[in-house]
Amino acid sequence: MWPIYWAAIRNIAPRITFPVAFVVGAVGYHLEWFIRGTPKPKEQKSILEQREERKLQEQEGLDSTQVVSLNEKLEFTPRAALNRNRPQES
Repeated sequence: MWPIYWAAIRNIAPRITFPVAFVVGAVGYHLEWFIRGTPKPKEQKSILEQREERKLQEQEGLDSTQVVSLNEKLEFTPRAALNRNRPQES
């Protein structure tokens, strides 16, 4: 007779466990919220917003029409890795 009871409990257990776990979880969630109180969210800016503000502050005093030419930027770039083994032409 015991094997029949265990088989019945084994089949019914998933149908009982989920609602019980759901109720326990909901009660725990609301109890924790009640104990902690309402959280006061901090008005924190994202990293992207902070970066954009910093860049704008850096650009504030500069003249945006005066830019470095492309030739000056490329002057200090290393030669391409694929061209290192080719002979130099004089």
